[in-house]
Amino acid sequence: MVEKGKMKFRVFSILVLLIFTSSCLQVVRSESEPDPDVVETDGGDLGIVGEDIQDFGGGSFSPAPGVETICVFPKNPSKLFVAGEEGELLVGIKNEGESSVNIIAIQASVHLPFDHQYLVQNLSAQAFNNASVPPYAQATFPYIFAVSKFLQPGAFDLVGTIVYEIDQNPYQSTFYNGTIEVTEAGGLLSVESVFLFCLGIALLGLLGFWIRGQIKNFSKKTKRASKVEVGTGTTDASMDEWLQGTAYTQSQSSKSKKKK
Repeated sequence: MVEKGKMKFRVFSILVLLIFTSSCLQVVRSESEPDPDVVETDGGDLGIVGEDIQDFGGGSFSPAPGVETICVFPKNPSKLFVAGEEGELLVGIKNEGESSVNIIAIQASVHLPFDHQYLVQNLSAQAFNNASVPPYAQATFPYIFAVSKFLQPGAFDLVGTIVYEIDQNPYQSTFYNGTIEVTEAGGLLSVESVFLFCLGIALLGLLGFWIRGQIKNFSKKTKRASKVEVGTGTTDASMDEWLQGTAYTQSQSSKSKKKK
């Protein structure tokens, strides 16, 4: 009886140990497995090829149904880029289809804002080796580019596209089609800024000379319009010469004698 009791106790202990071990394994698996709806992307995991690749798009592919894209400028919300310096944007893609989306490349181009037929610059394309977005998931991909250092400052339109494959069929979606501002390197010491500063000083100088001339003309007119008062005891010499020998001078002389 004692041995049977010991055997039951051992079997019970083994069962409890197995149950506890299986529960611990489930907890560890649940903590280690990521969320299947969120895909974290990294440059090393994506296998970024670089810039020396062919032009994948050219507007020949259509967007795939169930694929949505979005663009964010994380470090430059004002979309102000310095000519010749690198800029960065993030392309978000959401896969609502039942097949995986294999990312091939991201590319962009710069156009005149009033007419996209005038191509200003084809920016470098960035290809990926093993980037994919599973069904019902979303991911973010970086794109680094730089406009030409010879590009004149002003407003331009940036058109960015992402090329991908679904079931070995190529597709292309436009993730951004909007305006960016390009400035010269050097900030406040740019040629345009110096020119505008000198022009402003010249205009202020001309305005000052004009105001000074107006003040002088006004003062001259005021002096000419002022009247000369002649007292009773003094007369103008030129007037005396002109009236000499007339009745007016005689009356004036007689008045002076009477006063004496």
